[in-house]
Amino acid sequence: MTLETILSSVIHLATPELVATPSAPPAGVNTEGLADFLRSFFAPLFLVIVSVVALFFLFTREITRFVQFIILAVAIGVIFYVPNIIEVTAKAIAGALGIN
Repeated sequence: MTLETILSSVIHLATPELVATPSAPPAGVNTEGLADFLRSFFAPLFLVIVSVVALFFLFTREITRFVQFIILAVAIGVIFYVPNIIEVTAKAIAGALGIN
């Protein structure tokens, strides 16, 4: 049984009509799923950093800096958690620069 499998694999690899011709590489860089990758990579890291800095401001009783930091963190967090915000922003920037 094993010898039969090995021989059939060798015969299959040796036949020239079954060998696939190499295709040309795709034109351009494939960025499909890049935004999801970036979101899943940086969002947890962002939450950890925000938590540590916010606790630092609370323990040192710097309420004004804490409030400023939280407002900034929420604004930056919207970039990571709102669906398609990266794609929409990238298309808007490309359109403003005249890139189709």
